[in-house]
Amino acid sequence: MGKSKKYLYDWDDCNDDGKCPDTMIGEILADSEFPDLEELIIGCWGYEGDDCQEIIDGIVENADKFSHITKLFVGDMTYEECEVSWIEQGNYSKLWAAMPQLTELTIKGSTNLILGDIQHENLRSLTIICGGLGKNVIEEIQKAKLPNLKKLLLYIGVENYGFDGDAKTIKNLLKKSDFPNLSYLGITDSEIQDELTQVVLDSKYMSQIKTLDLSNGTLSDKGGTLLLEKIPQFPNIKKLDLHFHYLSSKMMKKLKELPVVIDLSEQEVAEEWNGEIWMNAMLTE
Repeated sequence: MGKSKKYLYDWDDCNDDGKCPDTMIGEILADSEFPDLEELIIGCWGYEGDDCQEIIDGIVENADKFSHITKLFVGDMTYEECEVSWIEQGNYSKLWAAMPQLTELTIKGSTNLILGDIQHENLRSLTIICGGLGKNVIEEIQKAKLPNLKKLLLYIGVENYGFDGDAKTIKNLLKKSDFPNLSYLGITDSEIQDELTQVVLDSKYMSQIKTLDLSNGTLSDKGGTLLLEKIPQFPNIKKLDLHFHYLSSKMMKKLKELPVVIDLSEQEVAEEWNGEIWMNAMLTE
């Protein structure tokens, strides 16, 4: 397993030493450990409101010096460091051609995120973690040419934090995208998780994936019933990740009888207020 290292700035770095996004690439390249890394993790890069565009551009401009990096994570910040909705992302359009060796890309935060025209022969894993994924980004993924993509994990999120689509948006994504080698599909962290469960279960990818991830959302017994009906039809599915859910204990017991490895941890309880039932996705702040 290759070496991994995380680079980040804390408050003192930014406030006292004047460090910011445009100084990080220089520091990374000057690090004696950098040439031996396989995975590059970018954490906090400046004050709240600073985007990471200069970091992305720095990688592109020094592509030859980053040619050994096969795994990239941009935005690895804890809640205490920066709330996910405050993470200012950037435009990745030029990254695809600059890093042909990249096999894994993880992005945290969706504010001002642009993926552009995605074409990449070697990318095997794409993960976007956010409180709300914009329809424009979903449509960019929908059009992506990623012939060797094996894992797609998307945090759909909620309207208040950037998700401006609906179930049809995800239906189009799964219908029109073309990922022939996909084996892990994650459509997660949604406030309409039951609706999206129906969409996913009706998608073409159900006949090829091995892992189905519907975690971190408002999955209830309605969605659980759909899973009970559909999963036995797809013996190719070996793992079902439903952690953080609103399933009843009775439904959980039934789901455990499915012929798959299943994660039913983090059972949540819906709240009632003014006669209404409230359920929240995990990453919504």
